[in-house]
Amino acid sequence: MKKLYLIILTVFLYAGAFAQQIAPFKAGDRVVFTGNSITDGGRYHSFIWLYYITRFPGMRIDCFNAGIGGDVAGQMNERLDEDVFARKPTVVTLGFGMNDTGYQFLEGDKADSNYRAKINTAKNSFESIQQKLNAHPDVRKIMLGSSPYDGDAEIKAHPIQGKNEAIQKVIALQKDAAKKYKWDFFSFNEPMQAINRKQQVSNPGFTMQGFDRIHPTIDGHMVMAYLFLKAQGFAGKKVAELAINASAGKTTLAENCRVTNLKANNKSVSFTYLANALPYPLDTVSKGGRSQADAQKLVPFIKEFNQEVLQVAGLQKGKSYIIKIDSTKIGTWPAAELEKGVNMATITATPQYQQALAIMHLNEERWAIERRLREYWWLHYSILKPKGLLYNDSEATVDSVKKYAQKDFFVGAVLNTYYQARLKPVRDAWQKEIELLTNELYLINQPKAHKVSIEIDEH
Repeated sequence: MKKLYLIILTVFLYAGAFAQQIAPFKAGDRVVFTGNSITDGGRYHSFIWLYYITRFPGMRIDCFNAGIGGDVAGQMNERLDEDVFARKPTVVTLGFGMNDTGYQFLEGDKADSNYRAKINTAKNSFESIQQKLNAHPDVRKIMLGSSPYDGDAEIKAHPIQGKNEAIQKVIALQKDAAKKYKWDFFSFNEPMQAINRKQQVSNPGFTMQGFDRIHPTIDGHMVMAYLFLKAQGFAGKKVAELAINASAGKTTLAENCRVTNLKANNKSVSFTYLANALPYPLDTVSKGGRSQADAQKLVPFIKEFNQEVLQVAGLQKGKSYIIKIDSTKIGTWPAAELEKGVNMATITATPQYQQALAIMHLNEERWAIERRLREYWWLHYSILKPKGLLYNDSEATVDSVKKYAQKDFFVGAVLNTYYQARLKPVRDAWQKEIELLTNELYLINQPKAHKVSIEIDEH
């Protein structure tokens, strides 16, 4: 009964979270996502950007990863000027709290005292952050409450008692600051926790927070993108919607698209179709046992965000019709189904979906190069800075890093990247690659006109 109550409560919180609206990005925005490892190694910001690239092909924005693994609010405060504002942002998002609340396995009064001390430290650092943010009045600020620590999933990692409740207290500090300064605010914590708990009713071992209860899986990052875009008010916005009355030979609806050269009767239809947007491509390749596309099982992304509807009425009842786009067969449907409407955004064979797939893969390549740069900066900010070696890439530093890697797994994991990235010409070349890929994304994302034909299936 108690578990059922928690599920009802979290679903209620999930629904209520969307009273917190985030203003959409606008043309020319430079958005810097600031955070810890969930941002540093995560993809939610890349998935959000992919939505803008495909949905608003004539409106360029640029997004930047300013996450550093392991960071607390104090460390973010120290690097705000050089790692965030140096990018000349028009929008800055800021999320913290996971690391700020610590990872101590304590109980009772000791746990409460520990959390109070850590939250107070985060509060003091956040007050300094607020001053720095307010020194840039022309930059829009978005406070992002941390994704949850999942203490409920029945997995091997022993849960830390009270940790997510402590994270929520940090989120409350962000919410208060956002209200005070009229910043945007949205929390991932409550809606993601609600989704986890809903899934755990039938699968107690389910979590979007990975094997460590902390880092969202790749479908978890897609859920984060969904929640963010929903908070920006994009739910229900279609890629395009087209309705044709074949027997009348006319278009009855053309939302976010244009139809020309229409020839139609109850036997066949042909026309030229130009949408103003592209479908959102979902990667089905597994990464760590889950894929981006697996998010469809958790949230109604397709229903709410990825509808490219073709509806054809006035065809011969009882007949099936073949649809071709640019001579490529995309499927066969009964007249009754076509009258209800077909969602072309889920048909991977369409030329527009294939175009979107190319965008997705180039965006992933851009993300991968940016990740190499973030690994370099992680080593500098997290390992070298405390030793007074920030920006020092001398041979002596390289030797020290090499020795340190023998006892630190995380340093060892980025050692090869550091060997390359410590050389400025390499970093500069990587940055040029990112800029080249971004420019290319905004060249290949322009929708194209396609010849559509609908004919009776004679077989």
